[in-house]
Amino acid sequence: MTVLPAADWRNDPALAAVLAALGDDPATTRAVGGAVRDTLAGLPVSDVDLATRLRPEEVVERLKAAGLKAVPTGIAHGTVTAVAHGRPFEVTTLRRDVATDGRRATVAFSDDWAEDAARRDFTINALYADPASGEVFDPVDGLADLAAHRVVFIGDAAARIDEDHLRIMRWFRFLARFGSGQPDPDTLAIVAGRTAKLRGLSRERIADELTRILALPDPAPTIALMQDAGVLGQIVPEALPDAVARLSMLTAREIVHGLTIDPTLRLIALLPEAAGPADAVATRLKFANRIRKRIAVARGGGIDAPPRHLAFTLGAQGARDRILLGADDPALALAELANWTPPHLPIGGGDLVAIGVPTGPDVARMLGEVTRRWLAADFPDRAATMAIARQIVSAAPQKTL
Repeated sequence: MTVLPAADWRNDPALAAVLAALGDDPATTRAVGGAVRDTLAGLPVSDVDLATRLRPEEVVERLKAAGLKAVPTGIAHGTVTAVAHGRPFEVTTLRRDVATDGRRATVAFSDDWAEDAARRDFTINALYADPASGEVFDPVDGLADLAAHRVVFIGDAAARIDEDHLRIMRWFRFLARFGSGQPDPDTLAIVAGRTAKLRGLSRERIADELTRILALPDPAPTIALMQDAGVLGQIVPEALPDAVARLSMLTAREIVHGLTIDPTLRLIALLPEAAGPADAVATRLKFANRIRKRIAVARGGGIDAPPRHLAFTLGAQGARDRILLGADDPALALAELANWTPPHLPIGGGDLVAIGVPTGPDVARMLGEVTRRWLAADFPDRAATMAIARQIVSAAPQKTL
C-alpha cells in the first residue's frame, strides 16, 4: 500500500471541515489529481480537489447543513465549490463521458472510481487519496509512471486527445514538469498528427495553457518540442525559426540578473520584432488590453536610444522589455534603470503661453520640441528647461508666434 507523505494540506482545518460535512468516508470522498500527484513528487500544493460518489445536489445539501458555503460553479458537470474558513475546494461527483466533441463533454454521474479515472487525461492525474490516512488509490497505474517520470495517456492516446484537444498542449506541459529524457515517440507521433485540432479550441483556453507552459522554469526545450511537432505553428504561426533560441537567451538572462519568471515577456520573445505580427497574436489569443499594449511596445521598435530615454518614452517596463530582448549586454542598461523612475517634464503649456506663445496648436508643437531637447539634455531641472523653452521661442519665426 502506498501512503502519502506528510503535507500541510492534509492537516488543513478547512479541508477537514469539508470532509466532515461530506461524511468523512474515504470510500465516498477522496482527494484527487494535482494535490496527490504533487505531494508524491515532493512538490508544493496550492489547490486541493475532491472527488466524491455523492451527487452534486447532495454535496450542496450537506455543505449547507454544516454551515459551509456551496457554490454551484459547474453543477451540470458535477462540480460544486465548497468554501470553508475562506478556502475554496472543488468537489466533483464521479463521472463517465457520454459524448465528447474535442472541446466539451456530456457526462453521466457514476459511483465507480475506475470509471472516473478512465475519463481523465494522464495516469499521473488519476491518483486518489484519503487525506486522513494518506492511503493512495491508483486505478490506472499512475504511481509507476510518476516514479518513472513518464507522462502517459490513460488508455488510447488518440481517443483521449479526440475527447479534448487541449490535451495536446497539456501533454507538453506535463512532460516538462514530470517527464524525463525523450518523450515516447509513438505518443509524440499521435500528438503531432492531431495538431490541426487545436484550431477548434477557444483562444482563451489556448492562451491559458501557453502561459502555463511559459511559466515553467525552463520552457525552451518544451517549446522546441512543440515547434518540431507543429503545435507552435498552430497557436503562434508568427513565431520565426529562431524563436526558441531567443526564448533560451531570455531565460538565461532572467537567471543571470535574478529576475522573476515573466511568461508575458517570454511570449514576446517568440514573436518577430515588428508591431504588426505581435498585435495579431495578442488579438487572436484575446489577451487583456494591458498585455496587448505591452506586446506592442516591446515589439514596436529597437533600442537605439539611451536606457533612460527609452524609459521616458516607453515607460520603465517597455524600456526594460526591449533591453532584455534586444541588447547585446543588458547588464549596464538594467543597472541604469534600477530604482529610477522616469521624471515628468517640469514645465507645461501654460509656461510657454506666459513667455509669449499664443494659445493654439503652436503650444503643443513647441512643447514637443522642448521635450525633445530636455530629453537630449538628460532631464535638466525646471530653470534649465525654461531656458530651453525661451531659446526655442526666441528662435521661432515671428509669424509663428
